[in-house]
Amino acid sequence: MSSSVCTRCQVSLFSTTISRSGPNSDRSKKRGVSALRRTGPRWPTAVSKEPLPRPVLNPAKRSKVQVNEKHGLWAFFDKERNAFETPETVAEHGRPWSVEELRHKSFEDLHCLWWVCVRERNRLITQEHERERARAGFGQSEFEDRDLAVRTTMRGIKHVLTERWYSYEDARKLAVEDPRLRRVLEQEGKGDIEDLEEEAFEDASNSGLAEEGIFRDKSAKSISEIPAQEPRLVQETAR
Repeated sequence: MSSSVCTRCQVSLFSTTISRSGPNSDRSKKRGVSALRRTGPRWPTAVSKEPLPRPVLNPAKRSKVQVNEKHGLWAFFDKERNAFETPETVAEHGRPWSVEELRHKSFEDLHCLWWVCVRERNRLITQEHERERARAGFGQSEFEDRDLAVRTTMRGIKHVLTERWYSYEDARKLAVEDPRLRRVLEQEGKGDIEDLEEEAFEDASNSGLAEEGIFRDKSAKSISEIPAQEPRLVQETAR
């Protein structure tokens, strides 16, 4: 005797989508706001009724700004006052100063030449930044060559000043250790070399040597503390 058995199985549907029957837990305040779809904000905002300023498109109707033609900042531009120079103009420069040539210069000339180089580097770097911003696509090689010449001159100035500093220190140590100089100082009633330096400052101020740049400040306690003079342009620049 055969009998039929019916088996019922419970089957659940499989789906990858999120069920929509659940509560909406999205609490984003910017939901529905899209800059791409230009939906705008979800609530009205406060806007003043004052009219917005409109740009003057006609150059003839614009107000003219008074510019000082002799302003010092014009020195950071070329003669035509362009944003950046052409590669041919940037390449027109000479060789840098050598250390041997700088050894024959005075402290005042070295100080002035240093600030001429600082201004030249400032002008070159400003033009290079403007050239990169405008994506000109030229002038990189000429800028590097000219900047290298200026930096070589500045390196030579520091080298010469370092030599003079060590020469002064060596001479000072020899003067302190010299028994003859110590004997002379004791006979004249002077204690040490510092008193001799102070007297040298006084003699320089009376004889007018301070105006020539040899001694620049009477308030300095020693020659090593002499401050630098204000920068002044010289006719002789980096060649």
